[in-house]
Amino acid sequence: MKALKETLLFLAGAALAGAAAAAQPDVPKQVKIVVPFTAGASNDAIARAIAPQLAARFGNTVIVENRGGAAGAIGSEYVARSAKDGSVLLLTSSTFLTTAATQPHLPYDPLKQFAPVAMIGQGPLVIATSAQTPYGSLQQLLEAARKRPGALNYGSAGVGSLAHLATVMLDDAAGTAMTHVPYKGAANAASDLAGGLIDVMLSNYSTLAPVVQGKKVKLLATTAEAPQPAFPGLPPAAQTLPGYSVQIWVGVFAPAGTPQPYIDRLNAALNEISASPEMSALLDIDGTVPARQSSAEFGERVRDELSLWQGIARKHGISSE
Repeated sequence: MKALKETLLFLAGAALAGAAAAAQPDVPKQVKIVVPFTAGASNDAIARAIAPQLAARFGNTVIVENRGGAAGAIGSEYVARSAKDGSVLLLTSSTFLTTAATQPHLPYDPLKQFAPVAMIGQGPLVIATSAQTPYGSLQQLLEAARKRPGALNYGSAGVGSLAHLATVMLDDAAGTAMTHVPYKGAANAASDLAGGLIDVMLSNYSTLAPVVQGKKVKLLATTAEAPQPAFPGLPPAAQTLPGYSVQIWVGVFAPAGTPQPYIDRLNAALNEISASPEMSALLDIDGTVPARQSSAEFGERVRDELSLWQGIARKHGISSE
């Protein structure tokens, strides 16, 4: 009788172990993280910091591939059409949604053809003005913009970029009408801001850091709702414009149809990686903080923000096509 009980306990334990092993989804031997922007940009650096950590956790090979162009649409389309087995992932930013909001003829559907996996981090933009302007606060800037509609101009990385839509949103909240000057890239706009050729720019901090440190550009506020530890002494725009808030995020997507158990495993791993010291070194410069969310929570954020940007684009007739 004792031998029979021991045998049954052994079999039960083996069954549980087998069930646990079966619950672990298969991991592709090689995973490709596609960055839909050129090499050297912030998203590229983040992807390359994630790759070795993800490979170490999964025991496979993880590579990064850049497929830039069309405001991220070329790389995004490639991932949308890739195998639904988790072997190809997309690491992108809020631009994924502003592109979708302002390019009505994209060759993919940002909601139906992608499965949100994890948000790596989020942080505010900064609101900056040329050091040659007299404005010492966001309030002073907006007062001047109200007095002279259209006289103040602002730069962005291009029509339909996050900074473009975020500034239009600022105009709406403040009752101002600044003039948009689109550039081919945020770095070009930052250069002209430093030279006094444009008055205002919303941007991630790292783009403006060289000209801020050179005292050619002044920071007035962040686009956060609350004061940010990364920018001590810099007030949030919401203090001047209650309810105004824009957060830029970096996140990972898989092709729609990728098995949910694998997405859940990726989500857990990426949430851990985003909080690692290696990632902090990259994220801290822009005040970006890890955002531990489930894939479902990230998906809800994506849907809500896409609706927001689509509404702004429709209201103002903004199209990057």
